[in-house]
Amino acid sequence: MVMIRDWRRNKEMWERVLEKQTNEGLNIWKQRISEASLASEAELRTWLSVQGVTGYAQSLLVMERFGYPDFMLATADELIDKQYADRPHLRPIYDAIISLATGCGEVVIQARRTYVSLVAPRRTFARVQPRRLHVDLGLRLERCREGGRLEASRIHHTMRVQIALNRREDVDDEVRHWLRQAYAENSGASSKVHSISL
Repeated sequence: MVMIRDWRRNKEMWERVLEKQTNEGLNIWKQRISEASLASEAELRTWLSVQGVTGYAQSLLVMERFGYPDFMLATADELIDKQYADRPHLRPIYDAIISLATGCGEVVIQARRTYVSLVAPRRTFARVQPRRLHVDLGLRLERCREGGRLEASRIHHTMRVQIALNRREDVDDEVRHWLRQAYAENSGASSKVHSISL
């Protein structure tokens, strides 16, 4: 089973954070901000900090007042299409990774502006990020060391290793193995390491 999410889910989460922080909802805060007549983002952020509104909740209110970035208004498909618009030769690599990942079990695809996160039932297990000439597949593998095709990850500190994929054929049985291992470690399933012949 696969579910695709975009930034709208984050907005819903940030609204819940705002309510938890302040015991009041988005519409009440929008009214307060309107009445405060704050002219700049800096003024609004300072005012919100004094009110005890911080983090994601503060960012939500700033965007509600001054506008959302385009990438937050885009659908997941639009975000993914834009990532590969100027490098269509890499899109088959992305599609092949997604095909393998969704075969691991219940996966949520979270589209972002420059990358896609693959989320297992417990947490993110992989990230897919197109570069100019290849696609980086970051993997959250706790007990895995660099070696062979596995390099130190530059994608995110939670993704300890990554594999650079230059063409569709690079998404092979080894990639399938590492994706399944990352999924198992991050889904609450058995984290036993299976050996493979490379």
